[in-house]
Amino acid sequence: MQHDRGMVDDADRAHLRRCVALARAALDAGDEPFGSVLVDAGGQVLFEDTNHVAGGDATQHPEFAIARWAATHLTPEQRAAATVYTSGEHCPMCAAAHGWVGLGRIVYASSSAQLTGWRAELGTAPSPVRPLPIPEVAPGVPVEGPVDGLDEEVHELHRRFHAG
Repeated sequence: MQHDRGMVDDADRAHLRRCVALARAALDAGDEPFGSVLVDAGGQVLFEDTNHVAGGDATQHPEFAIARWAATHLTPEQRAAATVYTSGEHCPMCAAAHGWVGLGRIVYASSSAQLTGWRAELGTAPSPVRPLPIPEVAPGVPVEGPVDGLDEEVHELHRRFHAG
């Protein structure tokens, strides 16, 4: 499912580039290539993280960590005004956490549909969780992505990850 590609501006692209850099760092550290950034209404980065699933806990996604951090450190109003940028569209677990915590907009470089296609193309096992689009899990959250160009950078990281 494609969402509105036209609503990302230069600031959005800069934050997404940081997410791709974080995903690359996760890959270089031996983990799956995912990175995310939480940005407040004024454009300040509040929190960033990468996947930490290599240790065996498949719930250690950066978007989930962002939701937990935001619940502890931000008021409901600050959470609603924040944006989560991420290299890959939230999985259902992370989309649910995002919705439960009341975070605002999500902007992603590559979609779950793209990732599913890439995994099939690379001959890897499908995800153990159905790749639902964010609006099916958290219908009130504004969502934008994938973003042309950056999605191909993420694709290349996944090629590297699955090539071993």
